[in-house]
Amino acid sequence: MDVRVLIVDDHESFRSMARLLLVADGFAVVGEAGGGVEAIAAVREVRPDVVLLDVQLPDLDGFAVAVALAEEDDPPAVVLVSSRSRGDYGGRIAQSPVCGFIPKSELSGEALRRVLPRSA
Repeated sequence: MDVRVLIVDDHESFRSMARLLLVADGFAVVGEAGGGVEAIAAVREVRPDVVLLDVQLPDLDGFAVAVALAEEDDPPAVVLVSSRSRGDYGGRIAQSPVCGFIPKSELSGEALRRVLPRSA
Protein backbone atom coordinates (compact mmCIF):
# COMPACT_ATOMS: atom_id res chain seq x y z
CA MET A 1 0.00 0.00 0.00
CA ASP A 2 1.26 3.47 -0.88
CA VAL A 3 2.29 5.84 1.89
CA ARG A 4 -0.31 8.65 2.03
CA VAL A 5 1.26 12.14 2.15
CA LEU A 6 -0.13 15.62 2.87
CA ILE A 7 2.07 18.43 1.52
CA VAL A 8 2.03 21.69 3.51
CA ASP A 9 3.72 24.76 2.05
CA ASP A 10 2.59 28.32 1.36
CA HIS A 11 4.11 28.25 -2.14
CA GLU A 12 1.93 26.49 -4.69
CA SER A 13 4.92 25.95 -6.99
CA PHE A 14 6.73 23.95 -4.30
CA ARG A 15 3.62 21.90 -3.55
CA SER A 16 3.28 21.05 -7.25
CA MET A 17 6.94 20.09 -7.59
CA ALA A 18 6.84 18.00 -4.40
CA ARG A 19 3.68 16.24 -5.59
CA LEU A 20 5.32 15.32 -8.91
CA LEU A 21 8.47 14.02 -7.22
CA LEU A 22 6.67 11.99 -4.59
CA VAL A 23 4.04 10.48 -6.90
CA ALA A 24 6.82 9.47 -9.32
CA ASP A 25 8.54 7.71 -6.40
CA GLY A 26 5.45 5.73 -5.39
CA PHE A 27 3.87 7.92 -2.71
CA ALA A 28 0.16 8.76 -2.73
CA VAL A 29 -0.31 12.51 -2.26
CA VAL A 30 -3.73 12.80 -0.64
CA GLY A 31 -3.84 16.55 -0.15
CA GLU A 32 -2.16 19.91 0.08
CA ALA A 33 -2.40 22.85 2.45
CA GLY A 34 -1.00 26.38 2.28
CA GLY A 35 -0.86 27.16 6.00
CA GLY A 36 -0.73 25.67 9.47
CA VAL A 37 -4.40 25.98 10.43
CA GLU A 38 -5.39 24.51 7.06
CA ALA A 39 -2.88 21.68 7.58
CA ILE A 40 -4.35 20.68 10.94
CA ALA A 41 -7.85 20.60 9.42
CA ALA A 42 -6.60 18.61 6.41
CA VAL A 43 -4.94 16.01 8.64
CA ARG A 44 -8.24 15.48 10.43
CA GLU A 45 -10.04 15.12 7.10
CA VAL A 46 -7.70 12.99 4.96
CA ARG A 47 -5.78 11.12 7.71
CA PRO A 48 -2.37 10.97 5.94
CA ASP A 49 0.44 8.68 7.06
CA VAL A 50 2.98 11.48 6.57
CA VAL A 51 2.87 15.27 6.60
CA LEU A 52 5.59 17.01 4.61
CA LEU A 53 5.62 20.31 6.49
CA ASP A 54 7.33 23.59 5.61
CA VAL A 55 8.90 25.29 8.63
CA GLN A 56 7.95 28.81 7.58
CA LEU A 57 4.22 29.27 7.06
CA PRO A 58 2.15 32.47 7.06
CA ASP A 59 0.02 31.69 10.14
CA LEU A 60 1.71 29.10 12.37
CA ASP A 61 5.28 27.93 11.99
CA GLY A 62 5.95 24.29 11.22
CA PHE A 63 7.15 23.60 14.75
CA ALA A 64 3.81 24.73 16.22
CA VAL A 65 1.91 22.67 13.66
CA ALA A 66 4.05 19.60 14.47
CA VAL A 67 3.22 19.96 18.18
CA ALA A 68 -0.51 20.26 17.40
CA LEU A 69 -0.40 17.21 15.12
CA ALA A 70 1.44 15.13 17.73
CA GLU A 71 -1.57 15.63 20.03
CA GLU A 72 -4.01 14.13 17.49
CA ASP A 73 -5.37 10.61 17.90
CA ASP A 74 -3.18 8.41 15.68
CA PRO A 75 -0.86 11.26 14.65
CA PRO A 76 0.88 11.18 11.27
CA ALA A 77 4.65 11.10 10.89
CA VAL A 78 5.83 14.68 10.32
CA VAL A 79 8.83 15.61 8.19
CA LEU A 80 9.93 19.23 8.13
CA VAL A 81 11.19 20.87 4.94
CA SER A 82 12.78 24.25 4.44
CA SER A 83 14.79 26.26 1.96
CA ARG A 84 17.10 26.95 4.90
CA SER A 85 19.59 24.41 6.24
CA ARG A 86 19.07 22.18 9.26
CA GLY A 87 21.72 24.14 11.16
CA ASP A 88 19.68 27.34 10.88
CA TYR A 89 17.17 25.85 13.34
CA GLY A 90 19.66 24.89 16.05
CA GLY A 91 18.22 22.22 18.32
CA ARG A 92 14.59 23.00 17.52
CA ILE A 93 14.28 20.09 15.07
CA ALA A 94 15.61 17.55 17.59
CA GLN A 95 13.32 18.95 20.30
CA SER A 96 10.19 18.85 18.12
CA PRO A 97 7.90 15.83 17.59
CA VAL A 98 9.04 15.22 14.02
CA CYS A 99 10.76 12.23 12.49
CA GLY A 100 13.10 14.20 10.25
CA PHE A 101 14.12 17.21 8.22
CA ILE A 102 14.83 17.50 4.49
CA PRO A 103 16.17 20.63 2.78
CA LYS A 104 13.78 21.49 -0.06
CA SER A 105 16.63 21.29 -2.57
CA GLU A 106 17.20 17.64 -1.58
CA LEU A 107 13.58 16.45 -1.56
CA SER A 108 13.00 13.10 -3.24
CA GLY A 109 11.07 9.96 -2.49
CA GLU A 110 14.30 8.31 -1.41
CA ALA A 111 15.14 11.16 0.98
CA LEU A 112 11.64 10.94 2.48
CA ARG A 113 11.88 7.17 2.93
CA ARG A 114 15.21 7.58 4.75
CA VAL A 115 13.70 9.77 7.49
CA LEU A 116 10.38 7.98 7.91
CA PRO A 117 9.87 5.46 10.70
CA ARG A 118 9.57 1.88 9.42
CA SER A 119 5.88 1.82 10.32
CA ALA A 120 4.95 4.70 7.97
